Amino acid sequence: MNNHQTTHTAIIGGGYAGMAAAVALAGRGITVTVFESAQQLGGRARGVMHQETQLDNGQHLMLGCYRATLRMIEQVGGNIEKDFLRLPLQLDLHGEFSLKAPRLSAPLHLLVALLTARGLSFSARLHAARFMLELRRMNFILPSPKLGGGVGGEGNDITVAELLAQHQQNTALVQKLWEPLCIAALNTPIHKASAQVLLNVLRDAFNQSRADSDMLLPRINFTALFPQRAANYVEQHGGKVYIACGVEALRPLEDGMEITTVQGTAQFSHVICAAPPAVAARLLRPIAALAETVAQIDSLEHQPIYTVYLQYPAHITLPHAMLGLHQRYNQWLFDKGQISGQHGLLAAVISAEGIHQELSQDELAQKVIAELCEEFGIIEQPQWFKVIAEKRATFCCAPNLQRPSQQTPLPRLLLAGDYTAGDYPATLEGAVISGLKCADVITM
Repeated sequence: MNNHQTTHTAIIGGGYAGMAAAVALAGRGITVTVFESAQQLGGRARGVMHQETQLDNGQHLMLGCYRATLRMIEQVGGNIEKDFLRLPLQLDLHGEFSLKAPRLSAPLHLLVALLTARGLSFSARLHAARFMLELRRMNFILPSPKLGGGVGGEGNDITVAELLAQHQQNTALVQKLWEPLCIAALNTPIHKASAQVLLNVLRDAFNQSRADSDMLLPRINFTALFPQRAANYVEQHGGKVYIACGVEALRPLEDGMEITTVQGTAQFSHVICAAPPAVAARLLRPIAALAETVAQIDSLEHQPIYTVYLQYPAHITLPHAMLGLHQRYNQWLFDKGQISGQHGLLAAVISAEGIHQELSQDELAQKVIAELCEEFGIIEQPQWFKVIAEKRATFCCAPNLQRPSQQTPLPRLLLAGDYTAGDYPATLEGAVISGLKCADVITM
């Protein structure tokens, strides 16, 4: 057991992974100091102010199965039913496809939703339902390629496109159901995406409790939702949280780690590096023992997410709080008036790589505006728009991807972040789980 009296952990990065680790450690009586280089907490899920309007740097949908994240929000004083708009599973591609799960137990709710979906032939709906039943029979684990059955292991992964072809999911099913789900969950195109990681998400969202598939849309910004509350929690438990204080260097010591910031150097018993992959690689690169870890981080490809905010007059609204468009620049639209009371504010999300990257931000915004006019008859021009482009929003979730472990070759240095080893793609749940794993290692 560690002596908690002498354990003082530094956490580099105040995003969801870092703050989850900080809360877990502080709650166990361990002194924590958080260093965040930005002016606000949250990392890639943070609040942003524009035109005196509170925005986020992206629309981060949560699911009911994100138990670790929801539990952490509650631990620091959040109220899930007040902080979120909770919707039963529903997918709506305006005018092309709609699916809504009834209030039945899992997985019956999904099977009924698939069989009654609009915009697909009966044959396609039957194939989709059979596909989900087959995945359940497989326990959502891909079979071994060598044996043609049994439990899959390392090297058995394939792309989502290959999996769908194997199970006779036709073009309409792929374009209207599985591709939007895959991009929403993994932020990776189906021809590049890991089938096994998608199955992990389907397993947790659709196979246990009906509420696991609920969609939770935050009513408050993502800095306020968890990281700022977490900072208050850490400080109430004797820790410190520094913003606008980036870490410049790390140095291993015999009995701990030394950190250098603009304010000077300090020694800690442990360090959790919860910075973005590029920053983590820069900090770890000078340490020879971490060469393999750095190589794994360097090998990661990344995928973008673009969010286009448009402030229309207050009376402008969409048919649903969240809906998608089919074969358009816009993938998902969020009506912030229905979600958070910001009337007339719409957010268009375009995930993963695509032709939209060839456009300037102004050109992309004009494409979004034109599609809103064509699809919903919104002829008014927005009062303003704001494009937030996260060009390295997530890692490319490819098959058989070797992601770095939370435990590094240096026992007192750990890694946290949605890109580290785990079952999930780059999600807030994956980030939080990685931070909790690091906390568990330190308190073993």
